[in-house]
Amino acid sequence: MNRKRILITGGAGFIGSHLCERLLEQGNDVVCMDNLFTGQKDNIRHLMDNPYFEFIRHDILEDIHVECDQIYNLACPASPIHYQYDPIKTGKTNVLGALHTLGLAKRCHARILQASTSEVYGDPEIHPQPETYRGCVNPNGVRSCYDEGKRMAETLFFDYHRQHHVDIKVVRIFNTYGPRMRSDDGRVVSNFIVQALKGDDITIYGNGEQTRSFCYVDDLVDGMVRMMESRDNFTGPVNLGNTGEFTMLQLAKMIIAVTGSKSKIVYMPLPQDDPIQRKPVIDLAKQELGWEPVVPLEEGLIKTIDYFKKAI
Repeated sequence: MNRKRILITGGAGFIGSHLCERLLEQGNDVVCMDNLFTGQKDNIRHLMDNPYFEFIRHDILEDIHVECDQIYNLACPASPIHYQYDPIKTGKTNVLGALHTLGLAKRCHARILQASTSEVYGDPEIHPQPETYRGCVNPNGVRSCYDEGKRMAETLFFDYHRQHHVDIKVVRIFNTYGPRMRSDDGRVVSNFIVQALKGDDITIYGNGEQTRSFCYVDDLVDGMVRMMESRDNFTGPVNLGNTGEFTMLQLAKMIIAVTGSKSKIVYMPLPQDDPIQRKPVIDLAKQELGWEPVVPLEEGLIKTIDYFKKAI
């Protein structure tokens, strides 16, 4: 009687596929929608025989015609290599994708969650970053298609909430890692692991002192589901991320140690607009969702490394 029909756009991606699993385990009907630009069928192949799982290949630049009770909007390439490949389409995916999923939520009277990003904070002048911080974003740099696209998507979500009373939830996702990351996505965790396993030099951009916080994917998915089920009229935005802060050099050395690799560390110039530090304030998530990450970085890395050993 409590089974919900839930649409996940970008459901064949790294995070989306884990979310599909979690929602199926809870006894829901799950509709996974993906155009497979960065998502992969291999991520959801093990779900295909589940009678409560459905895969639809569709690009959210086009109208969506699905009946549902809840929507998780995850559709957008999230790594710089992929979102910079076609920056115009990245911007359109964020804006038109928000419009189409919000329009669907309005028609179906569905609750909708937007997977926003810590990139809305840009290269932050405040550290760590609370949800009240408005960010320091370059509107015309090479990362702007993603950063500003996600900011505009948030704007549309809150305008639909104010103007049309759509039931929205917004989470801002900080660096997340785990099994099913793509080996070619250019993100620091997957880059370092693949390089270490192959015995290649580990490439650090900049001096290695820039920091990130890394959240294991199971923790993140738990936070997203809690946010979707949170109290009425609590819209967010809410930061979801791990508060443990590590330099790139610390991360590289940890991965070398866990893999037993003989890789050496080499340094390359820092890309344009790459943030120097990134760490969430998660007090709001603790207060409203009863959520905080529980998987330590080394434990999560071991699971991720085991995945990549088989994948490559």
